[in-house]
Amino acid sequence: MFVIGAVLALHLSMNAQVGVILRNPKVGNAVFWVIGAITAIIIGLTAHDSESLNRLKDVPLWLLTAGAIGATLVFGIAWAIPQLGAAPAFLLMIAGQVVAGMVFSHYGLLGSPIEPISWIKVLGVILLISGAGIVSFAK
Repeated sequence: MFVIGAVLALHLSMNAQVGVILRNPKVGNAVFWVIGAITAIIIGLTAHDSESLNRLKDVPLWLLTAGAIGATLVFGIAWAIPQLGAAPAFLLMIAGQVVAGMVFSHYGLLGSPIEPISWIKVLGVILLISGAGIVSFAK
């Protein structure tokens, strides 16, 4: 997951740079999503299972909105990186993920194993957000 995080930082920074070069982050994001869709189709075809598409009818419609959420997230990140800088953008994003992950785990949302929020975890989040603030705003 550490490597995935590093690659995600590279990917999103590349996407932001395309938007800067084009002077239009929306178009840059659209280009990335078209290329991503083609890549996803190719990868999906390598693991073809005829029953998978038949089971698609069992997936609640609201879960399929994850694609739109993902596109919106990447656009937002591609816009934010040139505004805030890569380090602050990623640190704030990670802090948001940790807080959301704790809530998801606390309530067992979307199949997450239940792990109650504890005071030590809250302290960890406070330290993480404090660290993000120091890295982002200290001169």
